[in-house]
Amino acid sequence: MTSDPNRPHLKRVLGRRDLVLLFVVAVFNLNVVPSIAANGGVTVWLWIISLLLFFWPQGIAVIELAHRYPGEGGVYLWAKEVFGDFHGFLSGWCYWTNNMLYVPTVMLYFVGVSVFVLGPSHAALADNKSFALTASLALLALLTVLNIVGLGIGKWINNVGAIGTFVAAAVLIGLGAVIWLRFGTTITAADFRIPANPRFVLNSFGVICFGLVGLELASVMGDEIQDPIRTLPGAVAWGGVLSGALYLGATLTLLIAVGKNVNVLQGIVQAVSHMAERVGVTWITVPFALMLSLSIAGIGSAWMGGSARIPFVAGLDSYMPSWLGKIHPRYATPYAALIVQAIVSAFLIIMNFFGAGVQETFQKLLSLAVVLQLVPFVYMFGALVRFAIVERVPRGHYSRLTMFLAGTSGLLTTILGIALVFFPAQQITSLWSYELWMVGGTLFFIGLAVFFFFVYGRLKEPRSAQV
Repeated sequence: MTSDPNRPHLKRVLGRRDLVLLFVVAVFNLNVVPSIAANGGVTVWLWIISLLLFFWPQGIAVIELAHRYPGEGGVYLWAKEVFGDFHGFLSGWCYWTNNMLYVPTVMLYFVGVSVFVLGPSHAALADNKSFALTASLALLALLTVLNIVGLGIGKWINNVGAIGTFVAAAVLIGLGAVIWLRFGTTITAADFRIPANPRFVLNSFGVICFGLVGLELASVMGDEIQDPIRTLPGAVAWGGVLSGALYLGATLTLLIAVGKNVNVLQGIVQAVSHMAERVGVTWITVPFALMLSLSIAGIGSAWMGGSARIPFVAGLDSYMPSWLGKIHPRYATPYAALIVQAIVSAFLIIMNFFGAGVQETFQKLLSLAVVLQLVPFVYMFGALVRFAIVERVPRGHYSRLTMFLAGTSGLLTTILGIALVFFPAQQITSLWSYELWMVGGTLFFIGLAVFFFFVYGRLKEPRSAQV
């Protein structure tokens, strides 16, 4: 390796503990649980199916592809190496632009939860547009600055967020258990059956798959992991087990203690407040809201920092403007990509306060983000299938049979998740408006990917990110 100081270089600062916490804070997102639990007990079966057919294969795909192609870029690098330059760019583009849609939902969710830190009587502040807009943009700016300063600093936001996630989930699940033991529950076996009209449940399957992504995030920052070949497999395993258990526990708790009538933005805190009042520990609502706010901030930081590495690498490959491949001269971070991502997310945050209601806007942004987020997983699982078919002797981490089963299962589940999310959730008031948003938004972002690739690809002057 060259030591040319003029080449871009990134620092290896992420250890196994950092990765496990990063996986938990990136994968386990409490903000998607209320919108899923609102569809009833059948979603518990959807969680189990998704864990077996999507999440388990995802862990195998991440370990296999990171072993074969270590380095910065993750889903972008993998698709590029296996399927070619355009597919790599499209995979990375969808991964990045999805986060432009997802990060505004995180900021919106942060506002809805953080107002409870001032006390439940201030919950209505979340509906104050001026307050919500200011708080969202302030958090976005803070997370952007911390990630520019570097993962050595920014990772502590992820870690504190993971701790906040653990604490918030423990309080939620613990209160649910107490309520169940002391008062029982009104939920019955019938609530776990497929409803007569499963239209809204279909959308939930795609959102559940979306909720389970995140194991690939650390590999996007492959050049910043300490000894990635030894560190990554164990971190993926622990992060996956913890995240899956937390999702199942949180969903069951909401169903047992509250039922299906959950607000998709403030549902978690409202559920805890309701349960705390029943058992006489109302004081717990404020510290719980604080822990959950830290968790949400960690989620935003993890996805902002990780996904910004995609345009950074694409800028180095000149598929996007080359200045996106610049790193900060002092902090050695992809500051240009981070700033661009923050500007676009800020614009979408502002747009959230016009037009449809807050919950409907949240659901529309989330649904389109699901489609874009799952596109890279088509490539990930397709790569496993290709390895299993083409290679007589596998040169990676797993056997041909394991890669074929995991790849086929994950590929079919991903395609199904993308298709089903085009069915509207129950918060959607206009079917035609929703379908226009989904189809038009998907074609718009994929069209932009084609434009950038073929415009800037002709001027390709690739440079390498050097550690």
